[in-house]
Amino acid sequence: MGKIIVITGAGDGLGRALSRRFAKDGDTVILLGRTFSKVEAVADEIGEGHLALECDVADPQSVRDAFKAIGQRYPRIDVLINNAAVYEPFTLAEVTDAQIASQININLAGPIYCAREALPLLRGGGHLINVTSESGPLKMPMLWLYAATKSALEYMSDSWARELESEGVRVTNVQAGMMMDETKTGSNWPAEVSMRFAVENAKVGINLRERPISHYNSAASVFRAILDAPADLHMQSVALRGTRKG
Repeated sequence: MGKIIVITGAGDGLGRALSRRFAKDGDTVILLGRTFSKVEAVADEIGEGHLALECDVADPQSVRDAFKAIGQRYPRIDVLINNAAVYEPFTLAEVTDAQIASQININLAGPIYCAREALPLLRGGGHLINVTSESGPLKMPMLWLYAATKSALEYMSDSWARELESEGVRVTNVQAGMMMDETKTGSNWPAEVSMRFAVENAKVGINLRERPISHYNSAASVFRAILDAPADLHMQSVALRGTRKG
C-alpha cells in the first residue's frame, strides 16, 4: 500500500521533486505551501488523489488549520517532510529585522509547529524527516543565520528521535548539499549581494562555481530509500553531497 506523505514547501525545488516522485510511486501526497497557486499547480500535474493546502509554516495558526484539514480527511499519515526553508546571505551589520524573523520563523519555528501538529497523526509507525543543510559544517560566510537554524534543527532531530521512539515515530535528519534542476538557473538575490557572497566565500577557500551540484531528482531517490528502509533499520542522519562528473 502507498504511504500518505505530507511535504512542506512542496510548490518548488526539492519539495516539488519529492511530490512528483512519491506520486509516481503510488503514494498519496499532501502538498503544503505558502503560495497556494504553486502547490495547486503541482497537485494538478501529479494527478488526482493528492491534496494541496495553503500553509505558512511560520504562522502557527496556519499550520494548525492545515493539519486540522489533513486530519479530517486522513485518520493518520505515514510521513511528514519538513522541507520548507528560506536562505539569504547578509552580514551582521546589514541584516534587517524582517530577514531575521523570516529565517528563524520559517526554518526553525516552522518545523516545530508542523511536527507538533502532525504528531497525533504520526504516532504508531510514522516517520518525521527534517531537511537541513551542508552550510552548517561548511561555515559559509554570510549564511550564518541560515546555517544556525539548520544546525539547531539537526539538534532537535536527534532529541526528537529519542523522545518519540517509544511512540513509534522515527525521526531522520537529511543534510542536503547544493541541488538544482532545469528550472533553477540561479538566485533571486541582488547582483551586488551575490557578488559579495562569492567573494567572501572565496576568501575562506570555498569556490562557489566549483561546488558539486546534484539534481533534485537524485535526492528524491534517496528519500525514497529512507522511507522504504526495513522496520529494523533506521537512518537517523543522512548527508547528501553532489559529486563532480568527470
